[in-house]
Amino acid sequence: MSHAEISDRPSAGAAKRKAVLGRDSLNMPNLVTATRLLLSLVLFSMISAGGWWITAAVLFVFAASTDALDGYLARRYKQITVLGRILDPFVDKVIVCGSFVFLLEKQGVVDSGVNAWMVIIIIGREMFVSSLRGILEKEGKDFSASMAGKLKMTLQCVAVTVSLLSLSESLNWPWIPVARDMMLWVAVGATVWSGLIYVIRGFSLLRQE
Repeated sequence: MSHAEISDRPSAGAAKRKAVLGRDSLNMPNLVTATRLLLSLVLFSMISAGGWWITAAVLFVFAASTDALDGYLARRYKQITVLGRILDPFVDKVIVCGSFVFLLEKQGVVDSGVNAWMVIIIIGREMFVSSLRGILEKEGKDFSASMAGKLKMTLQCVAVTVSLLSLSESLNWPWIPVARDMMLWVAVGATVWSGLIYVIRGFSLLRQE
């Protein structure tokens, strides 16, 4: 057998190497994540149409809560895949940032409480942290989500839920707009706070050799 024939044969390690996006990506955790993306599109349609505010709030809470479900399933059954790592944070940002964008349109007699500067801060933070994470992971640095990021996500979800409920005419309670504005400010503050923590942590990692 010639050396050329030997070199043309794939090695045993190469033959066993799996594709990055193989059939193992078609699992239950990723299905739950994809379902959350579809539910977010239904939610945006309901916000845009208006009138179904309590139902939209319930749908948002249900869709956002599936984030914990797909993470649990992936860890419990060891089904963590590259597709899941890409899709899960993307869908989280779509449903939260998208809800704020669509709520921004609801101004006037019926007010969602969401202002343009709030949306800019929330989306800008997500874009910057995602870019920073991409650079750090390319350099082989661990830049996984922290407790500050999870707390930020929770407060943003609460703020969106209260904002949706405040648009309902059947819930004409005087304390709801106050609670809505307070939660929106708290959510924006947590967004800035967690963003600063990520920036400090990220630049600290970049300075390491």
